[in-house]
Amino acid sequence: MTKEQKTEVIELLKGKFAQYDNFYITDTESLTVDQVGKLRRACFDKNVEMKVAKNTLIRKALESLDSEKYSGVFDSLHQVTALLFSENPKEPALILSSFRKEGKLDKPVLKAAFIDGSVYQGDNNLEVLTALKSKQDVIGEIIGLLQSPAKNVISGLNAGNKLASLVKALEERAN
Repeated sequence: MTKEQKTEVIELLKGKFAQYDNFYITDTESLTVDQVGKLRRACFDKNVEMKVAKNTLIRKALESLDSEKYSGVFDSLHQVTALLFSENPKEPALILSSFRKEGKLDKPVLKAAFIDGSVYQGDNNLEVLTALKSKQDVIGEIIGLLQSPAKNVISGLNAGNKLASLVKALEERAN
């Protein structure tokens, strides 16, 4: 690889790291070409970008952006590395889990995941990441919780109107 090609790859990776707040670092070393193709298709179907690059180029791209922010990721850059970029932090974890179940495999291995500034290292975090709620899900739950007392007050007020009209009707009957 020439110096220009390496610079081009680093710039491409910098653009991806800047574009996405979430990325996964996986080890795809023991997968066959056919299996890698299936994984790529699964990623494409779910709007997850998969890139394979040399670890040194990945490290240089991350260091040039913010070496302190990405410092927890550097230990994961060894062996064959595939990067999964996604807007949805949960989607790559779901893809990896279902890919393993369908193929009855223990690969690809999750080396690390960078989710909104937090680093999850090790394959043991894959199950945790599949249960992760997206920012929109959490916001929706909070809004639902906030709306619930207001709905109860409105229901009470509406019930009060019904109660008042019922009392008035009974009063009119008595007269």
